[in-house]
Amino acid sequence: MQFLLGIVFLSVIYMHLTRLNISAVVSYSLQSLAIVLILINSYLETREPFLIIVILTTLVVKVVLSSVFFVGLVKRKKLTFSASNYLNIPLTLILIAMFTVVAHSEQFSLLTNLVSAHNSLLSLSLATIFISLFLTVNRKGALSQALGVLSLENSILAFALFAGLEKSPMLQIGIIFDIAIWIVIATVFISMIYEHFGSLDTSLMKKVKN
Repeated sequence: MQFLLGIVFLSVIYMHLTRLNISAVVSYSLQSLAIVLILINSYLETREPFLIIVILTTLVVKVVLSSVFFVGLVKRKKLTFSASNYLNIPLTLILIAMFTVVAHSEQFSLLTNLVSAHNSLLSLSLATIFISLFLTVNRKGALSQALGVLSLENSILAFALFAGLEKSPMLQIGIIFDIAIWIVIATVFISMIYEHFGSLDTSLMKKVKN
């Protein structure tokens, strides 16, 4: 589990650093695949039948359909390179390190000790949540920002699993609803922005006047 969560954590860091939209999409797909494997492990431990639906939904929607859409968008609109960060790379890495340290600090011990055996996993999941949220505000490209939102959803799901919340029927239903809603929002958001502005670089977009 530490290895799979490490993939989730490193993938969002890579999204901060890459200048290629295709690489960012591949990184997100790899992150989502790691989440699927974590879900499978959770199912093997709990034997919760509804988790099978969650696993299949995550695999089909997040790993396959979203990847096909984003890759198709990049190729169709010739969006080879992504926009840069608002902060330069050194400052970005410093803030990522700070978020990681904060997530492992005593301030969040109540959260990271929900399951004492998973303390390090919960801390790393929390750090990934912070870094994903940072991705949505630090990148200038709408595609990267949308991937940041979807990565945030992956991170929250990982935290919920390691906190032992996967047995809750309401959480399982919420996971499926959440996956569907965020994918729809991200795809519609990106498509509308490109059709209206002809660019996904949010720093180049002027304010729309009434």
